[in-house]
Amino acid sequence: MLQTLFYIPREIAGVPVFGVGWLLAVWAVVSVGWLAWLARRHGFGPEVTANLPLLVTLGAVIGWVLPQLCEPQGLPIRGYGVMLLLGLASGVGLAAYRARQIGLNPEMIYSLAFWMCISGIVGARVFYVIEYWPEYQRPTLLQTLQAMANFTKGGLVVFGSAIGAGLALWTFVRKYRLPGLALADLIAPSVMVGLACGRVGCFFNGCCFGGACELPWAVQFPWKSPPHVRQVELGLTALHGLTITGEPDDPAVIQSVLADSPAARAGLKPGQTIRDVLINGRGMVSESNGSGGCRQAGEAPKYLPADTVREVQFSLLEASRRGSQVTVYTRDRAQPAIFTVRSAPARSLPVHPAQIYSAVDALLLCLFLLAYYPYRQHDGEVFAWMITIHPISRFLQEVIRIDESSVFGTGLSISQNISILMLIAALGLWWHLLGRPRGLAWPGSAAGPR
Repeated sequence: MLQTLFYIPREIAGVPVFGVGWLLAVWAVVSVGWLAWLARRHGFGPEVTANLPLLVTLGAVIGWVLPQLCEPQGLPIRGYGVMLLLGLASGVGLAAYRARQIGLNPEMIYSLAFWMCISGIVGARVFYVIEYWPEYQRPTLLQTLQAMANFTKGGLVVFGSAIGAGLALWTFVRKYRLPGLALADLIAPSVMVGLACGRVGCFFNGCCFGGACELPWAVQFPWKSPPHVRQVELGLTALHGLTITGEPDDPAVIQSVLADSPAARAGLKPGQTIRDVLINGRGMVSESNGSGGCRQAGEAPKYLPADTVREVQFSLLEASRRGSQVTVYTRDRAQPAIFTVRSAPARSLPVHPAQIYSAVDALLLCLFLLAYYPYRQHDGEVFAWMITIHPISRFLQEVIRIDESSVFGTGLSISQNISILMLIAALGLWWHLLGRPRGLAWPGSAAGPR
């Protein structure tokens, strides 16, 4: 797990890097130079104007979005975000290379990539926010929008991205009157390359994790990582010797206490109901963390009692350093139980590296699509194989993941439900393709090996 690779400082030589500063100046010089080079080579026409939306978007990101993402140390460069960009660059590069092989202008791929990238990220983020909406509620609309926009820490759903990118592809094809199925075949392997890189980013971030595993390649994640927190919520692992499970807003009743743990030595026992927890003499802060409210900018932090399952779990997770003092008040004792964290916090239980499984699966599917491309008989076959194989593998991968709950009373996760719908759509596409006469919009080797 490597959520943050490094930080870019907020200022250099007293001048801001983001917002109106160094980076925006570099963007302006590069943009003007790039447009001037295109105008000199092609004249002031579509080749120049097609690049304007991308350049304007980059300027807006540098001037407004990046300053919102800065932390006190500077702009964090997240492992997830880096892999997302690597996936985008790899996918676009592969599609442009293959387009050039069959005599297509790579500029078309770059323009399509911009459409699909923006729509795909928006779709993936909206899908995730809808699924986990309580985590993004803030007191003001601006704070809510900022939390929703901060996707560099993770929080994108592949199927949401597929919906957004699919709509962009459909719009692009209609606008420029291109053979849609042939274009979908061309970019299908690139989609899988991007997915493979993105799943490695998920591994860095700790999201999209698997269930408990005893196989030799099982991995453990740090204290307070997404897998560790989920295991705590499910009662699979203890916090300083305490296991507390139930509905998030239920009273915090101790389910079990590990023998010889700090909590056991402090006198805590199963069945006791916790009414408050203090860490280093302080209670739970009223930040927006799913544990009660959100502190406004400039407002002094407020400390609230921790007496529900969610609040007690959150408070105990905060005791993450050796030497932290934990004070637990229960309803049946006048005196609190006090103990000190003597050792480094425990890691999660070993789990399946589901993210790596997904990355390998996507890479293998990419190789299959590339190998099949020269042998297709109908436009759309490569794309049809992608939306046939991927839903099946995704459905099976969800069996070992514990980060998503079942929805709609189906006993299946939202991704499994969508996998079934996608597979039905794939069957319909195959029915359509096999009922058509053979023929290709872009014949020849068609981006096959040369």
